[in-house]
Amino acid sequence: MLIAVGLGNPGEEYARTFHNAGFLFADALSALLNVRLKDKECKSLTGKFYNGSEKIVIAKPQTYMNLSGDAVRELIGKYGAKESEVMIVYDDADIPLGTLRIRRDGSAGTHNGMRDVILKAGYVPRIRIGIKKDTEKPLRDYVLGGLGADDMKILTESAERAAKAVGDYIYNRDFERIMREYNG
Repeated sequence: MLIAVGLGNPGEEYARTFHNAGFLFADALSALLNVRLKDKECKSLTGKFYNGSEKIVIAKPQTYMNLSGDAVRELIGKYGAKESEVMIVYDDADIPLGTLRIRRDGSAGTHNGMRDVILKAGYVPRIRIGIKKDTEKPLRDYVLGGLGADDMKILTESAERAAKAVGDYIYNRDFERIMREYNG
């Protein structure tokens, strides 16, 4: 069992923002595995993939970012997953734009959505997609502001690398290897 959750905000007005890096990941993983995110369950859009008999659930919570823990908790409960069988992917303003940080657990840093996940669902494995740039904007305006073509390209490529890392993990189950190969 693996539940791969990309954090973001529903709605077209958020589609081209840094805060939707997790949704870009979920879309990229869905494309990689040829899965449609069409089911509505556990406050999320979901799609399922089977690697042999193992169920893989891909989810995009529809709760808005700061309440992401509600959806993750419901997904864990519905599928009877352990914390170690969840992978959360989200943007992180504390690491450089375009980099990935894969960890088994850790703090939420400045990310309110991940803070809610930890509070409601526990310390779960995660992939942070770096979005940090030199800016004078307040954090909220920065993560929710519209992106230009160059930043959108970098964010999309990072989300695709995160999807490839999770795809590798699905088939190989070697967490240490994906950390070595994809971190940075």
